[in-house]
Amino acid sequence: MDTTPQDLSHLFEQLGIDNSAPNIDKFIGDHKIPNNVLLCQADFWNESQKSFLKEAIEEDAQWSEVIDHLDTLIRK
Repeated sequence: MDTTPQDLSHLFEQLGIDNSAPNIDKFIGDHKIPNNVLLCQADFWNESQKSFLKEAIEEDAQWSEVIDHLDTLIRK
């Protein structure tokens, strides 16, 4: 069983993005998506990141709650 904490910092680490608090804030501020676009379809993700996000939500995996939180933060 994976015991990695499920928070934004660790989600960004999973996605291969600098997970420092200032970078997370900047990323959320710089990347906004409209309500009609799924988070995993946003054009700023690479294919691997898109797959991770899509699969985690579809499978209601351990990351899904944190991904939902990021989704809320990143909406216009």
